[in-house]
Amino acid sequence: MNKISFYHSLIFFNLCIFLSAFEYLRDNNLLIMSLFLILSLGISHGALDHMKGQKLIRILNFKSIISFYVLYILIGLSIIFLWLLFPKILLFVFLVVASFHFGKEDSEFINYTPSQDLIYFFKGSLVVTAPILFHKAETLEIFNNLNFDISQNLLISNEFLYLFVIVSFFANIFISLNKKIEIKSILIMDFISILLLNYFLNPILAFTIYFCFLHSIRHSFKLSNELNKNNIIKGIKKFIIKAIPLTILTSILFLISLLFLKNFYFFDSAISKVIFIGLASLTFPHILLEYLIEKNE
Repeated sequence: MNKISFYHSLIFFNLCIFLSAFEYLRDNNLLIMSLFLILSLGISHGALDHMKGQKLIRILNFKSIISFYVLYILIGLSIIFLWLLFPKILLFVFLVVASFHFGKEDSEFINYTPSQDLIYFFKGSLVVTAPILFHKAETLEIFNNLNFDISQNLLISNEFLYLFVIVSFFANIFISLNKKIEIKSILIMDFISILLLNYFLNPILAFTIYFCFLHSIRHSFKLSNELNKNNIIKGIKKFIIKAIPLTILTSILFLISLLFLKNFYFFDSAISKVIFIGLASLTFPHILLEYLIEKNE
């Protein structure tokens, strides 16, 4: 897996350099394409949660899988409902949880230790802080569309954001201590790639490329390896077959939500809401499931 992660990071690093050279991409958010990529490559890495749910049910000695499905769906719906009531609190919590999630799952080639949770948070925080630092006006506009106004908050001052970027860099260094050179290379390439994307590209497009081609693909490689530890190619094929049904179902629900929201908001604003609120509703139960499995295994 270390070798796969290394070549994946190397390809992604070169992809970021290539995309950064296109002037057209710098001035356009390509919302339709971003939504398509997120609904296909992006959310697919969580499309095996039902299998993890079956595993958790066995670990906890429950007899019915229905209880898992009901609870998983209720958590997702609760996030959407609470977002409507308390958008500022939910978005803030989502950004904090997402930072830890990105930092941890992007480092899955390293043995996870709970004592490093804060380090993983700072590592993943670059995904949140970089777009605010390099494209503040566009990022704040996205937050405003999500009913979260932080334009007067000291947390978005350039000094504070640069500090977070520096801390994120040292978090990568700390994680790679006493590790092989290829692991150090992976972490540094990923760090630079995220900076490149957010410096040159629109925030939503930069996030989409990161989320789909780094975060999602890396987690998908891990799942493929779990499905077939002896042959990664067969594992990938098996993962794709198993991920397609839930990916399609989730995409349909996203699109139905978009068709509903466009009756009340401008189309671009409706897409932003579907992307971020939709991802939040998937992220919370996904992370909780991962946590329960790790704790009980």
